[in-house]
Amino acid sequence: MIFYQRTFNAMGSPCEIQLFAVTHSHAEHVASVAIADIERLEQRYSRYRADSFLSEINRVAAVGGSISVDEETAGLLNYASACYQQSDGLFDISSGILRKAWRFNTQQLPNAQEIEALLIKVGWHKLSWQAPVLNFPLAGMEIDFGGVVKEYAVDRVASLCWAAGVHHGVINLGGDIKIIGPRADGEPWRVGIRHPRDKDAVMHTLALRKGGLASSGDYERCIEIKGIRYGHVLNPKTGWPVRHLASVSVVGDFCVVAGSASTIAMLKEEQGPAWLKSLGLPYLWVDVHGNTGGSLRC
Repeated sequence: MIFYQRTFNAMGSPCEIQLFAVTHSHAEHVASVAIADIERLEQRYSRYRADSFLSEINRVAAVGGSISVDEETAGLLNYASACYQQSDGLFDISSGILRKAWRFNTQQLPNAQEIEALLIKVGWHKLSWQAPVLNFPLAGMEIDFGGVVKEYAVDRVASLCWAAGVHHGVINLGGDIKIIGPRADGEPWRVGIRHPRDKDAVMHTLALRKGGLASSGDYERCIEIKGIRYGHVLNPKTGWPVRHLASVSVVGDFCVVAGSASTIAMLKEEQGPAWLKSLGLPYLWVDVHGNTGGSLRC
């Protein structure tokens, strides 16, 4: 078997596909099919594209009303709804509107009035989802699949590769990882977990033959004012960034599960470590003081 590696950018992140295949042309074809599907999902669910289906949904949400969605979108909404229920309302895809207050390219904090005005339009319970119809009784809301779609894409393209006859490989979309299968010699893939305070340092290395890995942290987008770090993981009930955990990494059968679990743990703050333990998946956390814990800890 030959080893094939391809790097590209998608969903605002550096990405990489590594495969073992019988021929170079087969590996190249499978990688191209995978990348095309990632680009399809980005085009469909990007909030930055006016022609995306997500933007079409949010144009309806802006004025209030209903829209029917396709089966794939319904699956994402069903998953987001389940996460909302299991997180006691902390994992909320309607909370993306809070980014209008938090501008992480500045060194300014939003004022409380600005956040309070946006919080009125946040809350999965304020809209109605009865597949295939998504209804927005309250005008001015919006949804954002940012916490779901990249991890979903990783799982999906790994399945596409497997179906195409590639059973040894790994998909990495900006740190969201899914193992297609072990290396051609049966050895595991070695995957590093970055340190939340040093982007060039690997805090822990995993040996994985299957499953997915995802991390969430306060380092991806943040501002630091008077020695206090304000990260991009926002509590949808307060509108303010979480403060207790610096990063959480979770391993699961599916990257989308690992991703939502790591985000929910961040949102649960002090209760995050206990919640992770009850979940039963391998995990590693680091708090803002540098303390670590979890079943993956060295």
